[in-house]
Amino acid sequence: MTAAGVQWPWRDALADLLRRSRLAQPDGLAAEVNAALAPLGLEARIYLVDQEQRTLRPVPRPGGPPPGGLAVDSTVPGRVFTTVEPASLPATDTDPARLWLPLLDGTERLGVLEVTVRGGTPLDDPDLLAGCDLFTQLVGHLIATKLPYGDALLKVRRTRRMSEASELLWRLLPPLTFACDRAVVAAILEPCYEVGGDGFDYAADGSTLYFAIFDTAGHHLRAGLGTAVVMSAIRAARRSGDGLYAMARAADRALEEHLPELRFTTAVLAQLDLQTGRLRYVNAGHPRPLLIRGGKVVRSLDGGRRMPLGLDDPRTEVAHLTLERGDRLLLFSDGITEARDRAGAAFGIERLTGLVERGTGDLPAPEALRRLCHAALSHYDGPPSDDATLVLVEWSDEAARAMLPSNAQT
Repeated sequence: MTAAGVQWPWRDALADLLRRSRLAQPDGLAAEVNAALAPLGLEARIYLVDQEQRTLRPVPRPGGPPPGGLAVDSTVPGRVFTTVEPASLPATDTDPARLWLPLLDGTERLGVLEVTVRGGTPLDDPDLLAGCDLFTQLVGHLIATKLPYGDALLKVRRTRRMSEASELLWRLLPPLTFACDRAVVAAILEPCYEVGGDGFDYAADGSTLYFAIFDTAGHHLRAGLGTAVVMSAIRAARRSGDGLYAMARAADRALEEHLPELRFTTAVLAQLDLQTGRLRYVNAGHPRPLLIRGGKVVRSLDGGRRMPLGLDDPRTEVAHLTLERGDRLLLFSDGITEARDRAGAAFGIERLTGLVERGTGDLPAPEALRRLCHAALSHYDGPPSDDATLVLVEWSDEAARAMLPSNAQT
């Protein structure tokens, strides 16, 4: 209700969209969004970011073919996506006024929502901005909810066919971004349509954040199956209350029992106490994570070494480290550092370190990782020949708030 006792019209729009969404199929969500906005004299178009995080692609809706995609790195909507800050475009002789709003599910960046404003309503009208913000939040949550129930929204985000291994692993992985009031986790995988044995995982419960990265030897579906078995064994152990040592041993047994012909899976398994910054980790033959402090790589995590998972190594030792507020940990697979350009030069840890220090700075973790991955991929002569996975974990209260639009940071 407003101060004058008049019903706020956006309340009806939000309630109407919730009602419409109950039985909506994924391919019908865009139409329901516009039906709920129609009484307000507004129209909307949903754009979802593609798997490569390079282009915003429109969700089809009735009434004609969709427009083309919008580049993330060179357009106003792209800037809205990368900064999670809304933008407005005033009316011209040929186009009505428009608002662009970041489309989020919590802190997971899904795309942007374009709202067309007619009738002379000022783009800085407080009621319009507040209503659009709440409405867009609801649309983001509904998209995340509807994604598993059909293929339409998934297909919007794809530019080509996905391999069988990628189909398997993408369905097992958690969202690429997670944030709570004390930490942020961001991840990215390339080539996103041809992922073989790479994967990552995380879970936050109470004061503990668990996170991991995996790389099963080999390529294609068999490598993907190995990673799926390892992730399932570790999740089962974790959810039964086991610690890092027992998780690693559970993965050993699972690979030996179910996929003995596979050679091994390298991995880093870690637990972070979100209250104290106390980190515990095991490194099963994986590249050593990097500790980033004040924008500089200050050391690698060299402890907790054991044989790769599946090689039955009972000598697992758990290493310890205490982080400082604002520290970042970068986990990566060897597809990043061992990739070679046309001249045969390896990308290398030094080049990765340089990119981290030059290109990520104060950027929020998901955007820092997106730029870091794209910079690394530009080194290759064509797509990478091996999976390239990056996971960035930041222990910081401020980092989590920085991932929200400014009007939601209070």
